Amino acid sequence: MHITITGNLGSGKSTICKILSEKHQYEIYSTGKVQRELAREMSMTTLELNQLMRSNHKYDHMIDDATAKISKENPDKNIIFDSRLAWNFVEKSFKVFVSVSLDEAVTRVMNDNRGKEEQYSSFEEARKMLAERAATERVRYQEIYKLNYMDYGNYNLIIDSTYCGPEKIAEIILKEAKEHEKNGYPNTTKMFVSPKRLVGEDDFRSEDDGELEHLIEEYSKEELVLDIVIKVTKKDDVFTVVEGMKEAKAAYLAKVPYVQILIMN
Repeated sequence: MHITITGNLGSGKSTICKILSEKHQYEIYSTGKVQRELAREMSMTTLELNQLMRSNHKYDHMIDDATAKISKENPDKNIIFDSRLAWNFVEKSFKVFVSVSLDEAVTRVMNDNRGKEEQYSSFEEARKMLAERAATERVRYQEIYKLNYMDYGNYNLIIDSTYCGPEKIAEIILKEAKEHEKNGYPNTTKMFVSPKRLVGEDDFRSEDDGELEHLIEEYSKEELVLDIVIKVTKKDDVFTVVEGMKEAKAAYLAKVPYVQILIMN
């Protein structure tokens, strides 16, 4: 089975890929790995190939073709493609987008031991730079490929990592991927978020306790994803519940890791 994973900067997708590789024997092909293999085939160093890619987009397309070739030549191999756009080039895969709130992404980047080019003097500077980098990537991919990799409709699963660790996320991705494969790779999309992205302590009233008691007891039995769908709107980084607030509150109080949401236009 092939799984393609992309996501927001700081979402933890590479860590999730590593867990799937170490625990479930998936081979990882990152854009960097594909690039290194392509450089070897061209008798070049990766630095030389990087320099060419900056001036000529044909090398982006060569990496895309290499990604597609790997997937076609290994249809029965368990592979994870850790790449911004592999979902668009791998012929048959379970397509995953790992999302995260911008503030949480900034916190992770600030606390991460990254290279010199990703060191920031303040939270505000890091927040601005991450937002600008994401916007630049969107424009670049739109110019080269005429597509929006941030469009959730491109994916089979969008899973938010803001309040959940990579171990549990990897477990959910594998479970959903196996179900998707079993069903013949249907063109469906699910989106999972923590109830903490939907409600906060200020949303509760004193009378909620009695009203939600039976739901809390029921939801507390769920270990991964609650089998309900809550309708929301989304503006920038903020979700607003339009249908299912009672269920969202109960899930929050029951400390359910994830609920499924549907974003309304």
